[in-house]
Amino acid sequence: MWLSFVGLFLMFVSSITALLGRQKLSGFFRFLVLAFSFTCLLVAGLIMLIVVLPGSRADL
Repeated sequence: MWLSFVGLFLMFVSSITALLGRQKLSGFFRFLVLAFSFTCLLVAGLIMLIVVLPGSRADL
């Protein structure tokens, strides 16, 4: 449960930093912020795969 909250938080951080990087920044700092945003999105996607793929655990 808490792992999925971390994934949602990382998706939120990724979207905010992507908007910030595209609209307000330029040069190398823009690249750095967008790379951080992409990394957050990849980690969040992996977390969501870990949470969703095993399916329901009602039988445990």
